[in-house]
Amino acid sequence: MSEALDLIQWAAFALSLMAAWLVASSKERRRNIGFWVFLLSNIAWTVWGMHTSAYALIALQICLAALNVRGLNKTK
Repeated sequence: MSEALDLIQWAAFALSLMAAWLVASSKERRRNIGFWVFLLSNIAWTVWGMHTSAYALIALQICLAALNVRGLNKTK
């Protein structure tokens, strides 16, 4: 179980990169999808942060999730 949780950081890493690429798009639909992918990465980073007791990372992900929700609202 611990090894599976350790792998979450790599999924979170990949999701974060994909989301940044999508958010940088000039197309509104891709930007919108990017914010959703960022939210998935926030969840993945939070799960990994809980597993490793990385409380600053968890706090950061909560703040970034709030900014991603704001971004979602602005893409509408």
